[in-house]
Amino acid sequence: MKTQAVILFLLFATVSFSCSNSVEYSKEFKEQTSGKYLYNPDELIEVYYKEDKLFLNWKGGEIKPVSLAQNEFFVPDMYNKFRFVQHPKTKERYLSIIDEDDEKKITYDYIKVSKDYKTPSQHLAAGNYEKALSGYLEIKKQDSTSSYIREKDFNSIGYQHLRKNEYEKAIAVFKLNVELHPTSDNVYDSLAEAYLRSGDSLQAYNNYKIALEINPRNPRAEQYVDAFKAKGKVESLPK
Repeated sequence: MKTQAVILFLLFATVSFSCSNSVEYSKEFKEQTSGKYLYNPDELIEVYYKEDKLFLNWKGGEIKPVSLAQNEFFVPDMYNKFRFVQHPKTKERYLSIIDEDDEKKITYDYIKVSKDYKTPSQHLAAGNYEKALSGYLEIKKQDSTSSYIREKDFNSIGYQHLRKNEYEKAIAVFKLNVELHPTSDNVYDSLAEAYLRSGDSLQAYNNYKIALEINPRNPRAEQYVDAFKAKGKVESLPK
């Protein structure tokens, strides 16, 4: 039924497309609705206007919705109709999905955020590691199994930096991964490798040692810890 409804609406939207060019937006309306809306904990929808036409930027691509009225539009990529709404109590602005079974129903789906708002992944890309970690920890607090905090994804980013000999960046990403996944021997193993390649053998030992404590069958950690001890460097470790 959902698919059939979408197909029917797409046909309607195609007919309506020529009318969408005639929708006019007041300056006040554009000022109120332009900006960033939080689509999910680590993704934004950006609303803006070009030559009095409504546009969205979502998942890195520009989308031109089908404008049905000043305050209603259809986005084929999302298979949804939307309207802009303001919460009567908080006065916060939202993008609201229009319920196909009850178009009068008002929901508050995607909250409008400040112009300088950045998602955790945007902070990570900009090298703002503390802010990125704070954002990811909040996501973990809400959902410890969230796809936005997967260990393997941060590990992949860290190794991308290692391949470019960007040791400080790699270490920062691996340390973030340690904070998010403190019971994984793999995150300590990766951090140890980054320290080792940067020339810090002591920190490499410290982290390989933790990896080995978590997983006594970690061969790389065991090999390095044994080699480090054999060289008599353990005595130099801080207590």
